[in-house]
Amino acid sequence: MVGVKSIRYYFWTISDWAYLGHRRLVEIANRHGATIDYRPVDLPAIYAKTGGILLGQRAQQRQDYRFAELRRWKVRLNDPINIEPKFSPVAHELSSRLLIAAKLGGFPVSEFTFDVMKAAWVEERDISDPNTLREIAARHVPEVEQLFDSAASSEVLAEYQRYTDDAPQDGVFGSPFYIFKGEPFWGQDRLDFLDEALAR
Repeated sequence: MVGVKSIRYYFWTISDWAYLGHRRLVEIANRHGATIDYRPVDLPAIYAKTGGILLGQRAQQRQDYRFAELRRWKVRLNDPINIEPKFSPVAHELSSRLLIAAKLGGFPVSEFTFDVMKAAWVEERDISDPNTLREIAARHVPEVEQLFDSAASSEVLAEYQRYTDDAPQDGVFGSPFYIFKGEPFWGQDRLDFLDEALAR
């Protein structure tokens, strides 16, 4: 449900930085009485429109710096994360569509979203594998196969496409991206600024 204080949360389900920011985003939103509009997106499609470059295509110096930053934030946040997970990168569409199906079905998706990303970044699991996703989904919805059927529907596909199309129009070019009252915040390292904006 979208409230008066609503954060549009654009994220890629296989995003390391979205994983690191997720718990804090939820805590900040709860503290300010804000809702979160979860919007899983096809980040490569957004990159194609906004000049982004997939990790494996970036210069080695940029890839090395990402590792350095992940190590720093792992210590800063005291969060478990595998810097080089066993399954990365993997296909992201099924996990995204399952989350959208759960959202459209009226189920809470905060913990579901976190468990998907935690599986990838902590538990060394393949979140492109339907069996992995079935096990995760079973914790959050009563009818897993019904959720899978919904995830394959044209309605969910259209919503997934809408989020991906809307993202660049909202100023989004990466993951995670938070939008509050038209103001964009890119990355989990900008959550303090989002917190301040909500306080105002």
